Amino acid sequence: MAKNEKKPPKGIYKRGGVFWIRYAGVDGKIVFESSKQGDRTGTKLEDAEVLLHERKADIGRGKQPEIKKTIPNVTFKTLSVEYLKWAKRQRSFRQKEQVVRQLVTIFGAYPLRAFNSRLLEQYQTERMENGRKYTKSGLIEGNKPATINRHMATIKHMFTKAMEWELVEEEAAKKVRKVKLLEENNRRLRYLSKEECRALVNACADHLKPIVIMALNTGMRRGEILNLKWDNVDMRHGFILLDRTKNGERREIPINETLRGTLLHLTRRLDVSEVFHRDGRPIRDIREAFAGACRRAKIRDFHFHDLRHTFASQLIMAGKDITTVKELLGHKTLTMTLRYAHLAPSHKAAAVDVMDDIFNEGADYTKTRQFEEK
Repeated sequence: MAKNEKKPPKGIYKRGGVFWIRYAGVDGKIVFESSKQGDRTGTKLEDAEVLLHERKADIGRGKQPEIKKTIPNVTFKTLSVEYLKWAKRQRSFRQKEQVVRQLVTIFGAYPLRAFNSRLLEQYQTERMENGRKYTKSGLIEGNKPATINRHMATIKHMFTKAMEWELVEEEAAKKVRKVKLLEENNRRLRYLSKEECRALVNACADHLKPIVIMALNTGMRRGEILNLKWDNVDMRHGFILLDRTKNGERREIPINETLRGTLLHLTRRLDVSEVFHRDGRPIRDIREAFAGACRRAKIRDFHFHDLRHTFASQLIMAGKDITTVKELLGHKTLTMTLRYAHLAPSHKAAAVDVMDDIFNEGADYTKTRQFEEK
């Protein structure tokens, strides 16, 4: 303390250059609070005295003082570090980590308080403008509305957690939540015919062929297939048990004869737990191999996830009930199954042709008949 500096009264002390106050709340608990409030700098003893007087007056009326905590001005990169620590508990951590790291390259240096609806809507627009570029395989995947929406949903959730962790004010989080997601076109009808299925399998490289066969015969997702371990394959009873699925529920998938024969011909190693591997290394990326197989089979506008669509569509067109297909796909609601199990127009037409049987017996309804008025 300086030589001529006034000694703080009881309940006030100085830490560094800022005065703090100490008092007992309505519940009797001791509260320590900085006098740096609003326009106060916290460096004047008079400010601390006034604040302590206000707090004691509130407590005397039985009112617990509301303390506004000082929130640090952190950047998006700082938030990303804390967010990824938290996200490790989620099943989709790998995908989320990839999205967060992409966002850091764009917004890493931005303070969280600088985020608003205008900034994020401009980001959406720029991504959409880049998304209008086409390659031989079609629209650039990273800039489709669905991808942009995943990034935006991640940003929104990061701000929700930041507010819970007191890293940003609620006002900034509200501005981020106001941003609307882009309209997506989820009515994709692309699936393979039986002939195309055979052509695709025949065009696959040796390491890819059993993966595609499993997708076509089970409707499993790419991640479920590539992460599948032999411990989850019961050849004796004929089913695959998935413990951790996208919706968090266990799922049993029957093994048909085609898939059984494929699995029996796979090389199984004691030092590798995964079903699909190359030279002992688990297979993680099949994008280039699958794109090459589609080119050789002359199949265009087709993605690996469409194999799941193919599985559902072929079952529906074979007359299997929608509830069974729903259970095989592991969907929580019937609406989700209908999204993947659309019927082709030609198949609907064949179904309507059944009504011909009613009119084919008896008179010829193709001829017109004259009626005379009496």
